[in-house]
Amino acid sequence: MENIIPFSATELAKITNHRSGEIKFGERMQTIPAGVSISEYITTCSARFVLFGIPEDIGIRANYGRPGAATAWLSAISSIANIQYNSFCKGKELLVLGQLDVRKEMDEVQQLDFHKTADRKRMNELVEAVDKEVTHVVAQLVKAGKIPIAIGGGHNNAYGMIKGTALSKGQAINAINFDAHSDFRILEGRHSGNGFSYAFEEGFLQQYFIFGLHENYTSKKVLLNIKNLIHRVRFNTYDEIAIRGSKKFENELQHAERFITGTSFGIELDLDALPNIASSAMTLSGFSVEQARQYIHRFGKHQHASYLHICEGAPELGDEKNQQLVGKLIGYLVTDFMKANSPVDKKIQNITVNL
Repeated sequence: MENIIPFSATELAKITNHRSGEIKFGERMQTIPAGVSISEYITTCSARFVLFGIPEDIGIRANYGRPGAATAWLSAISSIANIQYNSFCKGKELLVLGQLDVRKEMDEVQQLDFHKTADRKRMNELVEAVDKEVTHVVAQLVKAGKIPIAIGGGHNNAYGMIKGTALSKGQAINAINFDAHSDFRILEGRHSGNGFSYAFEEGFLQQYFIFGLHENYTSKKVLLNIKNLIHRVRFNTYDEIAIRGSKKFENELQHAERFITGTSFGIELDLDALPNIASSAMTLSGFSVEQARQYIHRFGKHQHASYLHICEGAPELGDEKNQQLVGKLIGYLVTDFMKANSPVDKKIQNITVNL
């Protein structure tokens, strides 16, 4: 994992707000010790979950979107470090791996113009370079028996999450995506809008469910393509659940469960599905934060849940005085997943009953 910039214990201590009488996640989360092989430590450490960041927005730029998602990782890790360590969630179960080194690619993309054909092609190539690194990291983590939790970055990184997991398990996997967009667009060169279609085309994605698609932002061509793949790709829309009420949120969670949880699957959440959350494609209408958390818990508790990928958050595009809120939201989602996927979850039920 030569392209990982490890997050050190010293860095973790600096962002943890220590307070007498309290224990924060930052005081218990594991990091890679200095001088120790990352691969060896991952194999032997006790942490079940491995957290890493992908601080890029190259795929978003290549999809003609607003840059800014590269900043989500630092916001998220700062918030996660200051979550209370208690009986409800154990920070020691989380290894903070660090961040993918995409500095070279990010420097280059700053000089490119989407409107120029040659530059757009180069953006696609840079996304492919990031794909390879994400795939490698995820494959190594899954092979070591760990559950990756990735903080993006653009949704282009779903491709590497799916491919890395599939390669490690030796078979195609399923995926569920809580998103306003399908990201199942045509194979026109890699960007944030076609990570799932590329994974599907190349045989790494077996079945795919899009939860909460926004009808106003899904093309007729994508809908027809999905219709022709009904046995392997399904969706519901935010509009039919939350606006027209023709479908119920709980029933749709059950429907999606039956479709994708029978084998290894990845959990995807695009923050642009939530209203007023700073992201590359910010929306005013969408599911609530509470529903997003319910979604994470619902699918996170399954034995076949293989990774969590949270993407498209862009703190720098939000309110200047409250840029920490995106990181705080990601912290909630990460711990919801950990609680659902951990034996501690059963202990919590006993604790709350006894209170």
